[in-house]
Amino acid sequence: MNSWTGPASRERTERKDTVLSIDEHWYKNAVFYELHVKAFYDGNDDGIGDFRGLREKLDYLQWLGVDCLWLLPFFPSPLRDDGYDVSDYFGVYPDYGSLEDVRVFLDDAHRRGIRVIADLVLNHTSDQHPWFQEARRSPHSPRRHYYVWSDTDQKYSRARIIFIDTEKSNWTWDPEAQAYYWHRFFSHQPDLNYENPEVRRTMLDVMTYWLDLGLDGFRCDAVPYLFEREGTICENLPETHAYLKEIRRYLDERYCGRILLAEANQWPADVRPYFGDGDEFHMAFHFPLMPRLFMSVRSEDRQPIIDMFTHTPPIPENCQWCLFLRNHDELTLEMCTGEERDYMYYAYARDPQARRNIGIARRLAPLLENDRRKLELLNSLVFTLPGSPIVYYGDEIGMGDNIHLGDRNGVRTPMQWTGDRNAGFSKADPAKLYLPVIADPVYGYQAINVESQIQTPHSLLNWMRQLIRIRKARPVFGRGTMEFLPHANEKVLVHVRAYRGETVLLVHNLAGSAQPVELDLSQFRGSTPIELFGESRFPPIGDRPYVLSVGPYGYYWFLLRSKDGEDNLYGIERTAI
Repeated sequence: MNSWTGPASRERTERKDTVLSIDEHWYKNAVFYELHVKAFYDGNDDGIGDFRGLREKLDYLQWLGVDCLWLLPFFPSPLRDDGYDVSDYFGVYPDYGSLEDVRVFLDDAHRRGIRVIADLVLNHTSDQHPWFQEARRSPHSPRRHYYVWSDTDQKYSRARIIFIDTEKSNWTWDPEAQAYYWHRFFSHQPDLNYENPEVRRTMLDVMTYWLDLGLDGFRCDAVPYLFEREGTICENLPETHAYLKEIRRYLDERYCGRILLAEANQWPADVRPYFGDGDEFHMAFHFPLMPRLFMSVRSEDRQPIIDMFTHTPPIPENCQWCLFLRNHDELTLEMCTGEERDYMYYAYARDPQARRNIGIARRLAPLLENDRRKLELLNSLVFTLPGSPIVYYGDEIGMGDNIHLGDRNGVRTPMQWTGDRNAGFSKADPAKLYLPVIADPVYGYQAINVESQIQTPHSLLNWMRQLIRIRKARPVFGRGTMEFLPHANEKVLVHVRAYRGETVLLVHNLAGSAQPVELDLSQFRGSTPIELFGESRFPPIGDRPYVLSVGPYGYYWFLLRSKDGEDNLYGIERTAI
């Protein structure tokens, strides 16, 4: 069954019986990996990725070192919104496999120590869902109250329109129902009515079904919009939080080690309530940080990053942010000012075809002009700032995109495994692939693929594997406190993480030229900085300012070893002894 070929087959065999960690806060140290089942690997040669294919690539994911997979929606759907328009919450889209395929895949992932969470679309269904089809037929149908209806399109007028490039209103007239129905997203995605207790119970049943099958949790889509109330913007309402606390309480009473991840594209102060008192979501995305990382590198200025953390409130001890550079959607600029948005468009999306809704539809490598130094720098930031990092499939090898495919398909093309036909993704006729593979001279699969990078010691893929390994070896990155260190050079960001007696010093040069930095490290006097990538010992810290020179887009990860700390052996000494 195993089609993945790479180094260390002995290592893969030895890891087959890996068991899941019993740490209930495992997600704080975890590295997440986001993928679409249809995009990863085709196991039955029909041109579409499936659970059988995903099983065959679990060895690769284990070798890479990821702890948890986040799967995009795989439920039955008309696919007008790539699965976010669900037509059956209790099934699997036939092209991806069967429920048994999912169960076997989950068992295999767990044996390798890999957890799996899945997208759960709470806010809306497809208009093809049997619930909606029944609801529209009669005002007396029990399903009628599963959705939000009105005789006028003037209700909830303060609510913003999210997809401003495609939708003119949050209401759509249904000629069969002879009424308007409410939708916060596309008009073919009617919102569920959470005022209805039966809807609330049904969604708990959906969760139970998949958790019992073996899922380790859910990335809950579009949670700020579950409830509506006249006179409000219909976002972040108390009723929404009350229901989300009910979900969390329900899960905690019945399951151990399962998590809820909130998709709430809001300002940090508005996301903070989704953690509750540690009794709502375990995790939430830090959406506004993402564009500020790109801004800081482009402007060679640390201030956008520092400002964002200044506006990020503390969260409960058992909660965690999720940090990312790219995902399956556009690089959203929704939480940017008009001036910031214009700057990002000018810097990263001068081609109008690269723009989607309020954002930029590019993958990470094209955004950074395929500059390896910038790729490393931004990943280093995401892996060292407070939170758990998410890697989007293919970004670990620097995959490109195809902005001419329309919508968000340009960043959802097949994973590039080899330089063979169809990038090794499928043996099907190329015309049958769900989307064409990337074939341009720079990012095409002949140049960018897993097989070639595995065999190249200093490839981006092998560097990403090392990055993941180093982070996972140090709990301080997932659980430590953080402090920005002040100094004179605005082009260099310096922060300190500390946890249970372990301290790391992180230095990032945001500029394309070498930069000096003088640091007051007197609080760490007597400690020796050990650079974690090269395992090199730097001069001990004394009373005088500590001076460093950082190369263009360079970075240092220093473990600060105190005088009386354990004198570990490094490099060849460890191997020889």
